[in-house]
Amino acid sequence: MVTLSEVAKLAHVTAATVSNVLRNREKVHPDTAARVLKAIDELGYRPNLNARALAEGRSSTLALMLSNISNPFYPEFVLAAERAARKSGHFLMVCNTDDNAETGRAYLNQIAGTLADGVLVMNTDIAISDLYASAMHNAPILLAMWEHPESPPTLPCIAVDFARAGALAAHHLLELGHRDVGLLIGDGCGGLQDARSNGFRAAMLAAGIEADPTAALQIRDSIDAGYAACMRLMANRPELSAIFATNDLLAIGAVQALITLGHAVPDDVSVIGITDIQLAHQVHPALTTVAIQTAAVAELSIERLIGLIQTPEHEPSMVLGPLPELVVRASTGPRRKR
Repeated sequence: MVTLSEVAKLAHVTAATVSNVLRNREKVHPDTAARVLKAIDELGYRPNLNARALAEGRSSTLALMLSNISNPFYPEFVLAAERAARKSGHFLMVCNTDDNAETGRAYLNQIAGTLADGVLVMNTDIAISDLYASAMHNAPILLAMWEHPESPPTLPCIAVDFARAGALAAHHLLELGHRDVGLLIGDGCGGLQDARSNGFRAAMLAAGIEADPTAALQIRDSIDAGYAACMRLMANRPELSAIFATNDLLAIGAVQALITLGHAVPDDVSVIGITDIQLAHQVHPALTTVAIQTAAVAELSIERLIGLIQTPEHEPSMVLGPLPELVVRASTGPRRKR
């Protein structure tokens, strides 16, 4: 393996100069930097990142901890976050807790402040108090996709106005004439998606329509769960003209269930979700949903985490991400008179 000293010898500089070029070549005279870079290229030198991290007390690595990588939403977030991290000169380490709080705590103990300079946390069962303790003693922690902007946590976070997303879904169905609407409410590792359902119900109530508890089911986040729940909902409430799901996986499952039951979507029953995962426009009929701007939130989260690493803050702060936006596709239409 080629060493830093061998590069210095070929370039006729000191090892410290080579190190300076690797870290910040703008601080080195251009002619000297060019000579060092040429030597690096000729010898095929690759810096030892672990050694650099130990020497400098930083790793140039960020960690992203999430609950379940099999959920299609997370790979989309990871892709955008990784691109943003790489653009800023950082590596991104992805830690999948598999919906297990103990696994998450083990990750924090092993990587925060050692392998990673900062940790981005999404929807885990780890208590905020545990995350806060780790942030105080190890490395900055930022919560991404915080669902309750009205209740900021004790850690820095990027929040999304999911109540607005639910309200946008309600307004869309109301404009189409729907009054009898079933609710599929996700309950995943990040907790009950109540901000979304509360926003939906509040908008419906403002239009004079009170929530019917018999037309709402609380279920785990998956297409299969959405399918099974919609089958139950339509068996109990066949008069429903629309289904609102708090995420796209549930909505896609609902569409499949309605087709199985012989209902045309959206002619007989409309379906709308929240998130706008890539699968939403790939299914048939394409899913109407409320986009939460996943890529933009991921980029903002990485930018904010790097800022916390570079300039630690004594007080936590919340940054509100881009506002959700309605994306109308083929799964919603005017209520058919019966």
